Amino acid sequence: MNKSILIIDDDIDLCTLLGRYLSRKGFDTEATHTGAKGIAKFNEKKFDAVICDYRLGDMDGKDVIAAIRKQNPNVGLLVITGYSDIKTAVEVIKLGAFDYITKPLIPDEVLNILHKILQTPPEELGQERKTRPVSEAGVTARGKINNPDFYEGKSPAAKALYDQVNIVAATNYSIILYGESGSGKEVIARSIHQLSARKDKPFVAMDCGTLSKELAGSELFGHVKGAFTGALQDKEGHFELADGGTLFLDEVGNLGVEIQATLLRVIQERKFKRVGGNKEKEVDVRIIVASNENLRDAYRKGKFREDLYHRFNEFSINLPPLRSRREDIPAFAEFFLEKATTELGKKVTEYEDDVMEAFLSYEWPGNLREFRNVIRRAVLLTEPGKKISISSLPWEINNKNPLTTREEDRSGTEFTPAAAITASPELKEGDLKSKNQLKDAAGRAEFETIMSVLKMVNFNKKKAAELLKIDRKTLYNKIKNYQSS
Repeated sequence: MNKSILIIDDDIDLCTLLGRYLSRKGFDTEATHTGAKGIAKFNEKKFDAVICDYRLGDMDGKDVIAAIRKQNPNVGLLVITGYSDIKTAVEVIKLGAFDYITKPLIPDEVLNILHKILQTPPEELGQERKTRPVSEAGVTARGKINNPDFYEGKSPAAKALYDQVNIVAATNYSIILYGESGSGKEVIARSIHQLSARKDKPFVAMDCGTLSKELAGSELFGHVKGAFTGALQDKEGHFELADGGTLFLDEVGNLGVEIQATLLRVIQERKFKRVGGNKEKEVDVRIIVASNENLRDAYRKGKFREDLYHRFNEFSINLPPLRSRREDIPAFAEFFLEKATTELGKKVTEYEDDVMEAFLSYEWPGNLREFRNVIRRAVLLTEPGKKISISSLPWEINNKNPLTTREEDRSGTEFTPAAAITASPELKEGDLKSKNQLKDAAGRAEFETIMSVLKMVNFNKKKAAELLKIDRKTLYNKIKNYQSS
């Protein structure tokens, strides 16, 4: 019998899309769009789990949580919201929610949490608010981040980085964060927020790289009902959600020119209108933006407004890549290992010596995000009670001649896909003894070519796909296949 899920959210489109997704995954779903109707529906029939928005039109999500838990204290509750500040997270967990997830939703993440809820014994769900460890991120007297999910690092590069963070956090300056993909730009932005006077207000993150030109205005500023096809109700934008707090705009260079002009006006006047609306709303938001492309170069090329660049550039911080702070790698390895074993519930506490050697010699093109995922994968593949071995690492790390450590890639010379093929090690007669070996060698050459192009364009997958003359979907699939092999 399929598990039944109740979705309570005043965003009709979200309910429809999430309901369809979960139905395809084998769940029975029902949706309501107000807190009162959600409570009534829950009282009518039995549900295995509830997904509830924190902010509803007629009542707060916390009131819905309290009413549902009064009816059935052992039900699993997942709270979704546009607010991503730690205060809200702590509040809903204390109220008895199993977990907390911020918009925009990632369907696979919702599915993963639902599986965890359904695998947890009901009596443990009933004890969740008492036994689940809740640690609220805060600030110590010395201006350090006190967060169990955060590790600062002790290398000179890390120290210089956090000296800048501590200096600028107390101000209201707008900030540009530069760094490679996976280097922790959102973590730094959140750290600045937590160290600021705005720490008790929302921290809202928005990925500008995923927005179409049509959606950007609605996501930033909200819209009124009927503003465009599909606008079935009023919607708050990220500026409203972040009012009083911090708005983090990731990959801001991808915003279209028209949206850049509107954004400049909002920053200057601290007022905005929802898409399709006539009423101006005042807003008090600190803005932190991030880019893996130099915005000064972007405005010189005509891709970014110069006046908007200068508005953002009151202070800039360059995040060092992991390869330039190798002293931190052993500590990060232990930190990510502890997190992964807790997440997976497995007793894996050590690495074999050659694993740490591989970590220290690898270039980490995906930086901390890649490092974390590599360790999660290794823990998953390692039997409980055993050490993590080199065989549990992806091919590009344990390979003796990985492309990402070749001197010609670090030299800064211009690269073409053909160059990657000609740079491959020369094969000798007898090296390939079967069709499978030939296929494997071809696959490795293709992988090396892709990695070289990605590194050359600073891991911009759109540019890499154009250079390789393949579409982005094909590129994503190839990378995924290599990582899983």
